Amino acid sequence: MHYSESDTRSKFIDPALYQQWREESQIVREWYFTDGRKLPGNKRGKQCFVDYLLKDFGLNLAIIEAKKYGLSSTEWLEQVKDYGSMLWVRRVYSTNGQEIYEFDLQEWLGRIIDSYPTPQELYDRYTDEYATIRQQILCVPYYIDSNKKPRYYQDLAISKALTAIASGHNKILLTLATGTGKTYIAFQIAYKLLQAKRSKTWWNRRPRILFLADRNILIEQAMNTFNPLENDCKQISGKEIKRSLGKVPTNANIFFSIYQALISWSDEDLDDQVVDSSLHSEWQWWYYRQYDPAFFDMIIIDECHRGWANTDGNWFAILDYFNSAVQIGMTATPKRQDNINTYDYFGEPVYEYSLKQGINDGFLTPYKVKRIQTNIDELVIDHDVEILDGEVDKDLYEIKDFDRKIIVPERIDLIARTIVEQIKPNDKTIIFCVDQEHAARVRDAINTHKTVRDPDYCVRVTSNDGDVGRTYLERFQDNDKTIPTILTSSQMLTTWVDAKNVRTIVLLRNIGSMTEFKQIIGRGTRVFEGKDYFTIMDFTGATNLFYDPAWDGEQLTDDISIIDPNNKPENEEKDNDENEITASETTPPKTKIRVRLSNNKELRIVNIETRYIGDDGKPLTATQYLESLIGKLPALYHSEAQLRTARANPKTREELLWQLYTIWLDEDQFETLRRMFDAEDSDVFDVLAHLSYGEEIKTRTQRVQRALANSHTLSQSYEIQAKEFLDYLLQYYEQYGSTQLVQSKIGEVIKLYGRGWLSVMDMTQAFGGYEQLLQAWKWVQEELFVI
Repeated sequence: MHYSESDTRSKFIDPALYQQWREESQIVREWYFTDGRKLPGNKRGKQCFVDYLLKDFGLNLAIIEAKKYGLSSTEWLEQVKDYGSMLWVRRVYSTNGQEIYEFDLQEWLGRIIDSYPTPQELYDRYTDEYATIRQQILCVPYYIDSNKKPRYYQDLAISKALTAIASGHNKILLTLATGTGKTYIAFQIAYKLLQAKRSKTWWNRRPRILFLADRNILIEQAMNTFNPLENDCKQISGKEIKRSLGKVPTNANIFFSIYQALISWSDEDLDDQVVDSSLHSEWQWWYYRQYDPAFFDMIIIDECHRGWANTDGNWFAILDYFNSAVQIGMTATPKRQDNINTYDYFGEPVYEYSLKQGINDGFLTPYKVKRIQTNIDELVIDHDVEILDGEVDKDLYEIKDFDRKIIVPERIDLIARTIVEQIKPNDKTIIFCVDQEHAARVRDAINTHKTVRDPDYCVRVTSNDGDVGRTYLERFQDNDKTIPTILTSSQMLTTWVDAKNVRTIVLLRNIGSMTEFKQIIGRGTRVFEGKDYFTIMDFTGATNLFYDPAWDGEQLTDDISIIDPNNKPENEEKDNDENEITASETTPPKTKIRVRLSNNKELRIVNIETRYIGDDGKPLTATQYLESLIGKLPALYHSEAQLRTARANPKTREELLWQLYTIWLDEDQFETLRRMFDAEDSDVFDVLAHLSYGEEIKTRTQRVQRALANSHTLSQSYEIQAKEFLDYLLQYYEQYGSTQLVQSKIGEVIKLYGRGWLSVMDMTQAFGGYEQLLQAWKWVQEELFVI
């Protein structure tokens, strides 16, 4: 008897399931829980999908993989086991409607069973002495607004954190890659606790929660996320305390503050206002000590790696004072040597979601790296170098010294010109510079070479730019605006810029910390419609810090030198962009050397190496990446004849291009592929035919000349305008290749031919009808690829 999978579900699986699971709300059907990895051409890869997710008591309890009647019940067992691990369920089931196979992901044992377990039987696997408390919190529904629901990993992070709270843990760490919604997770945690009326003493009282960060912009963004709880929220700020004559606010449930605002104040800070005399005591300099140590039930510390929880720091002083509160640290950086204090303080994360996972799930944008080297990445002080200012203290200046110790205007100009050449004019770009002075120099150099004539095309955004800089940043973050397009900065934009359409991150300063590096790169990972990937343009070698086996996949060592994250640049100074303490506050900075190169000193780019990141997070050179993709070609076309037929027709060629895009062969890859075979003047499909079947590679010019000599289409009795358009098609192919002559681009090519003055309708009339136009468009291209 033949049944489809749909029939199997409705006739066999559902009735068996309903015997134990009677509430429809406990069963989530046909659930896509990832978006699918982003691919070129605004396409998506395969989404992760489960036929049934069984939920109850606020937890994912099991998943069921359904196969059609007659197939083996374990046909897709490995896939359902992988999905079960992703969703943190203990039991997974695979069934064909005839038998049920159960696999326990904790004991790694499988067996055939007669019937599905009940919700209570599955939940009992999680039962412990804290089950009642956990259940009361987790069963509170999420706050849902505008159909926005927590993604699967956000749901898991929330459940893991609340389970840890219910189990009596006081220090909890959540580690999730930048751009995955940590603040939204914090909001849902707070919302559930408020709705459950669960304070740390578990009385019937709504908890008091402190959201703590080190930058005002983080607090502003958090308050926007917590806006549904606006009536429960209060910001602790100097202005608020001044209005209250020096008293801290207490009439709220959720408080927001930067830790600097809680540390100290003086009479000068209060602008000589009258202060309650009762506050004048030995601790009048510490706002937070006005609160009882047990006042807060929970403290959420955003970007907790920035405080590092040092035992001699102000951050630690606040956390130590409120040590009875549950403390939840949130960070985007995995445990490494440069943030080990954070992990020593909080312990191992209760949930971790890596950059690699976010990219493969389609919630973050993939990236590629362009490592750019100049012939002046080292400078020997010789007779070709004129010292304009400062004192030379060594004979050789290395890449880490540029713009920190020595300024070479010609090098800045070369880099700026290269950046403009490498990006598209409207690609939103952030350039990370050595310091604010360097950011200004780069801005000025970019504006010298830009092609877009707008005064705000490239601007600097640092703390010295004040409100003007913040206005520029707000406009930059607006996805409906293209100006400003390029921002130059140093430290200020490292952690909190939420601009979804950033296409390029440029690194012009040496970075000694993997933690800082990952924060910077996080500016480009946000997903945006039409943004297939973002590019890291690296002039310093800092991208070597990104190759992190535990977070992004195993590293390859082929011509990749690893920068020691503990080996920070000499005399590295933090830039005072946002409440940062700089070395210059304690030690006067040395005057930078400024030099001029002689006219016979040629400056040039000596190498641009593009690196790609595979599905497993491994960094690959362009050649290695192409080799990994070439092995997937046989699945796209099965014979030389099939490839010839597909490439000759503009419609089927476009379909084949989309298939190539799905394996990440795009226009950049095509260019690299042609270079590998010394075929820059040939069509990419000629290279693919040579690669797959040994076919001779012809140049585009050769194909055009043969088409002109033998074309049946060109000899047709068309109007003059039609004949001229077909001649233009051949010229266009010779210049750009067949990827630009696919079916969907006919209107674009007509517009280019007519310089904007001709439409498809105009050309239709010239050919005597639309069908005749399409036929000629097709025939002339078939003649290009006749052999």
